[in-house]
Amino acid sequence: MNAPLVLVTGGAGFLGRAVVRRCLARGYKVRVLGRTPPSDALMARVEFFRGDVADRAAVDAAVKGCDHVFHVAAKAGVWGAWEDYVRVNIDGTRNVVEACGSHGVRALVHTSTPSVVFTGEAFRGADESLPCGDNWLCAYAETKAVAEGIALQAASGRLKVCALRPHLIWGPGDPHIFPRILARARAGRLRIVGDGGNRVDVTHVDTAADAHLAALDALLAGRANGKAYFLSQGEPVKLWEFINRLLVGAGERPVTKRISQRAAYWIGAALEGVWTLFRLKGEPPMTRFVAVELAKDHWFDVSAARRDLGLRPAVDTWAELDRLAATLRTK
Repeated sequence: MNAPLVLVTGGAGFLGRAVVRRCLARGYKVRVLGRTPPSDALMARVEFFRGDVADRAAVDAAVKGCDHVFHVAAKAGVWGAWEDYVRVNIDGTRNVVEACGSHGVRALVHTSTPSVVFTGEAFRGADESLPCGDNWLCAYAETKAVAEGIALQAASGRLKVCALRPHLIWGPGDPHIFPRILARARAGRLRIVGDGGNRVDVTHVDTAADAHLAALDALLAGRANGKAYFLSQGEPVKLWEFINRLLVGAGERPVTKRISQRAAYWIGAALEGVWTLFRLKGEPPMTRFVAVELAKDHWFDVSAARRDLGLRPAVDTWAELDRLAATLRTK
């Protein structure tokens, strides 16, 4: 029996690489679609297609002949041109879905985000019955909601599709969350937003990657088709306790200075206006979306993923945080 051929869009990225490693460990033949081919041992083991998910021809070439697809690629971040988010997240997802349909792909696992249900309000144990959000406050959340809808609407007996919503992915090799926290702390620019007691879900990259392979298995076994699932370590953490444990473990002082959520929100609104008016590069140091995310509860019921996908944490959250923090100490 020939090994399945799978495509991982964004397979050279943080989560994508973890998915690629698991596919290779299963003996799958793996293709990766990405913009820049990294020169490393992992990527040397895959067939690399250089291209952008927004390029229909590139997507079509990469999907052709594949049995299954993991669509991990996305434009993330909370600031940027609306058209860039549309091009990658919406148009790119549509290209992937249409190519899967054209080439007889059996299963598509789409990487989504809990931000698709963002409303600006707190979430405490909410489940997948929540509708998509509103009052988005950033292009990422809105375009990913549209993208998830495109993916799930394509689910059928011929092409089985599910969407996964991992919350705050972290772990070794994280190029985004932990480096940004440490950089701001070391520059003296980090503040506790709100009362500091808000709880959030976190998801280790290995937990998220395991869930992607489990989702593929579920689809092929006749489960999960047309469904979305929240993912996390299964136990929410106090966000600022988590951040301060990272800082202390990395040899930095814990953050103690505070700013109210209301003040942070309006500062974010003002900075967004300045960045837009003067077309400044990079992200503003605060935005309305970030102010809400840093101040309010955001944790979800993952019982559906436990039931249908066998979701379980790949590591102990606090032990792994301590281990990783120690590797981030400055020399």
